[in-house]
Amino acid sequence: MQSIADHPVTAAEFVANDERAHWHDKALWFVREKRDRQARSLPEWETLRETAGAIKAHTVSHLADLLEQFEANATKLGAIVHWARNASEHNEIVLGLLQKHGVKKLVKSKSMLTEECHLNPYLERHGIEVTDTDLGEWLVQLRNEPPSHIVMPAIHIKKEEVGELFHNVLGTQKGATDPTYLAEAARHALRQKFLEADAGITGVNFAIAETGGFVVCTNEGNADLGVSLPKLHIACMGIEKLIPKAEHLGVFLRLLARSATGQPITTYSSHFHGPRPDGELHIVLVDNGRTDILGNDEFRRSLNCIRCGACMNTCPVYRRSGGHSYQTTIPGPIGSILAPSRNAEQFHSLPFACSLCGSCTDVCPVKIDLHHQLLTWRKEIAVRGLVPMTKRLSMIAGSLVFQTPWLYRLAGKIARTVVPWLPRFMLYNPLNVWGRQRELPQFPKQSFREAFARRQKQKKRR
Repeated sequence: MQSIADHPVTAAEFVANDERAHWHDKALWFVREKRDRQARSLPEWETLRETAGAIKAHTVSHLADLLEQFEANATKLGAIVHWARNASEHNEIVLGLLQKHGVKKLVKSKSMLTEECHLNPYLERHGIEVTDTDLGEWLVQLRNEPPSHIVMPAIHIKKEEVGELFHNVLGTQKGATDPTYLAEAARHALRQKFLEADAGITGVNFAIAETGGFVVCTNEGNADLGVSLPKLHIACMGIEKLIPKAEHLGVFLRLLARSATGQPITTYSSHFHGPRPDGELHIVLVDNGRTDILGNDEFRRSLNCIRCGACMNTCPVYRRSGGHSYQTTIPGPIGSILAPSRNAEQFHSLPFACSLCGSCTDVCPVKIDLHHQLLTWRKEIAVRGLVPMTKRLSMIAGSLVFQTPWLYRLAGKIARTVVPWLPRFMLYNPLNVWGRQRELPQFPKQSFREAFARRQKQKKRR
């Protein structure tokens, strides 16, 4: 198993560039503010959230039956449904379909599932050229790095860096930073990729058990173009993306774009019901640990996620540490629940990358109690003995102080009377990890007990 650096270590690399960290923070908060304006514009916003949460809870509790219903109805429409237990099976199924059709070049519309399964490098090792056609996904692909956000994959990249990248790759003008000019250059280059493609791969935002159809939401129309020219369309879908009925779709479409980017609706909500004439549609249903989460009462609600990214846009830790610091396909609060569910030892630090402020829970469109689940994961990681020794020792020491009144009073008195006079190097040094990026608060001159006793004496004198 490849070792993953702890979040504090990788986050430190991001925040070392103070200017970029603050820029990243403001960019995401701008999206959060747009989301808030959209939410306030709908009087029925909370009703939509309650309804969506109830629909997803029903779906998860009846998932096996709904999956079979979806497979039967999709098959009636002419689609071919495949089942993959894990990422390896998913990749093998996709490769087999591509090789069967002699595909050498394919275009892919943004799909976090294929990122989760590391499909791109797998296909490239087998001689197939893969082009991500979402502009953000294409940018990070050209930079040979993973997305840093599930909706805005290149949110960490500045326009100056895009200009330099396009100058080196596409031959655009050196120093060009105009977004319109750069987008036009990207459109021209990607159009050629669309024309040359032998197959198109998309993700799935929502699949409807009742009809056997599915919906893909994009703002660039790349999913439509990517599957309208080639005859082979492969849709890769996590099994939790189901909803029971077509009438439920409107609830989620009204929530998704408003929560994700602050738009009333995504520019393109493309519906697919069976293959195009003279074409083939293959739907790959992927488990990859989802049924393990389904069987866990504590974390089952995380499967309700509709991948809007709202929890990332509001999270003070994610905004200031960047998506790559999480070292997992889905970062942020929801990723800090899902990643340990797959491998707690590898991702043991992620539930602690949380201030427990609850902002993620407040904005979640399907009302997942994210910060409660993160707190539960902390307890679970402690029970499994995966908490680092340094943190365990500090928690034992803290527990001892809080359980011993005289020791608690003594520690407070020392902090008020001695610490302010200590030389700075004694407080801020390599042994004080907490103080590397924080300043101690100004200590009060009196403890609460002392202040309370003084006030009581004053009252008696009156």
